[in-house]
Amino acid sequence: MSAVNTAPASDIPGYRRALGSFATGVAVVTIAGARQPRGMTINSFAPVSLVPPLVLWSIGERHASCPDFCAASRFAIHVLSRNQRCLADRFASSAGDPFEGIDWQPDAHGIPSLRGCITRFSCVLRAIHPGGDHRILVGEVEEFACVGGSGLLFVDGRYAESAGALGG
Repeated sequence: MSAVNTAPASDIPGYRRALGSFATGVAVVTIAGARQPRGMTINSFAPVSLVPPLVLWSIGERHASCPDFCAASRFAIHVLSRNQRCLADRFASSAGDPFEGIDWQPDAHGIPSLRGCITRFSCVLRAIHPGGDHRILVGEVEEFACVGGSGLLFVDGRYAESAGALGG
């Protein structure tokens, strides 16, 4: 076994690189917004509980949209397919309106619903917790739609594609 190089967690660039070695799924979270729909690309999505059905995601406190997302009573999480890199990039950018020119429609609560995603979770905000320089938002899933397919991943600072289920 080769020697392991350790570093203190205060080495922020190193810590960030270490976290990047963990592959995550890529999703877009959307809200109705006070004046217009809002959305952002996330890779911090995780399940919390089956009963009740709870999920979480986080947003940086310094993110320009943090106040809007924390004030929203509802949100939707869209798990992106491996073919939706452009959508991930669009919602990761702060330039322009990410909804302009894409296929979406408001759901029954006015929350933007994006087309072509492999899964969508419609959630009611249940809690916001402090998490260092982030806010952790916990939502209760009211309904979901899952069409399946291979998801878009993010690892080592770049996108990757899932290979689908392993085994037989």
